[in-house]
Amino acid sequence: MTVQVGEKWLDLNDLLRVAVGGERVSLSPLARQRVEAARAVVLQLASSDQTIYGLNSALGANSGQALAPTDLEDYQRRAVRARAVAVGPAYDTASVRAMQFVRIAGMARAGSGVSPAVLDACIALLNHKVHPVVPRLGSVGSADLPQLSHLALPLFGEGEAEFEGAVLPGHEALTRAGLKPVVLGAKDGLALISANAATTARAAMVLNDANTALDAWLNAVALGFEGFRANLSPLHPEAVAARPAAGQVHAGNQLRKLLGGSSLLGPAAARRLQDPISIRVVPQVHGAARDMLENACTQVKVELNSAADSPLVLTEEGKMLSNGNFHLPALALALDACAIAIAQVSSMSVSRCQRFMSPAQTELPLQLTRHGPAHSGFAAVQKTLNALWADIRLRANPGSLDFMAMSEAQEDHACMAMGVAEKLGEMVERVRYLIAIELLIAAQAVDLRGLDLAELGEGTRLTYKQVRALVPMLDEDRPLGPDIDRLQRAVTEGVFKL
Repeated sequence: MTVQVGEKWLDLNDLLRVAVGGERVSLSPLARQRVEAARAVVLQLASSDQTIYGLNSALGANSGQALAPTDLEDYQRRAVRARAVAVGPAYDTASVRAMQFVRIAGMARAGSGVSPAVLDACIALLNHKVHPVVPRLGSVGSADLPQLSHLALPLFGEGEAEFEGAVLPGHEALTRAGLKPVVLGAKDGLALISANAATTARAAMVLNDANTALDAWLNAVALGFEGFRANLSPLHPEAVAARPAAGQVHAGNQLRKLLGGSSLLGPAAARRLQDPISIRVVPQVHGAARDMLENACTQVKVELNSAADSPLVLTEEGKMLSNGNFHLPALALALDACAIAIAQVSSMSVSRCQRFMSPAQTELPLQLTRHGPAHSGFAAVQKTLNALWADIRLRANPGSLDFMAMSEAQEDHACMAMGVAEKLGEMVERVRYLIAIELLIAAQAVDLRGLDLAELGEGTRLTYKQVRALVPMLDEDRPLGPDIDRLQRAVTEGVFKL
């Protein structure tokens, strides 16, 4: 299948189809007409006496300094080379494909004035699965110039790219794929790199991972309710709807669905009149987190469907205007909010796991081992829980405030959106281990409680079976790290999606 860009409103599923599924991309015929019309404006203004940033005027601190008419094309290649300053480990293939797709979608909106041949070359590179090597570190969120420069270099035979499993010089990757280097014209270099395609792509990937993690987390929570023999009155539809705060009605509905048919729904099934808060307020906290993720996804979709170029080509007016659409404060703030929300969910998860260790809370054996004080059971897992929580808490600190002025103070504000997205991604990586531990503890509690599978809800029964297909009940003490790793991988792969 092929994802067409330039007409319909793209969503995160379109990006994932290309980035993860490897689908091809095409440009709609009407979008091609708009791109060609915008390019005609660029060429007309390039030969005029009007001074335009990035077209016949230099960039950054050199803004306003005229370029020689004979240097307009060479300057574009130099501009890309000079900004290829990203460092660190390279991004994975799916993330690079997502970046390629986002930049193609942006240029298809015809605000960049890119040459049709250059846009076609971008599409060919993606469709032939030539994936530029893009280092992780360098963007400050005011256009991803460093990363997108590395993304652009192989188009004209420079930089490095991965093709068929081998990392090659850009020109060699093109040759092996049967492609030729493209020639950059006036403004083409700036069109390729003056955008936020890297941040938008990474934010989309991270938010997809976070949503998958929250699905698994609700499965773990519901199974924990079974093992704890929790009081389900906080999930009553009228109780949840009485204060319809963001996301909590939906979260309550999902939990009730997972617990459908559970013996906990029977009269006097709960052990306690009132459980710890970390068990009682799951719809409120998980609902708020899901709402934060939805807001961030909305911001990603805005970026995915925008012509956020500066200068922006206004075809009908025959103008190019400098603007601030390269700045991403709404997305950066939304991602920071997601990190804080997921940290809230994480702290509750750690608390619930700790409660399971206490016979006073659960009426189960200490540390969830039936062999008494000569066995440690899950005691040492508390160290892992606290280490993970410390890492997660660190990454909950807002990153959108951490900037300094650059380029002779011409660039005196930044939103650090890429760093915020990556920080959230690092948090999600750690969260998956928390979820794995909570799944492991919940299944152990179900076993120690002696519950028959028929007593579990439809969803929790499936979750229990999925856990036990990967990890046996803990009887004699054994290394639990490998068990947690196996469940973490299952969470990552979407085994526990709702």
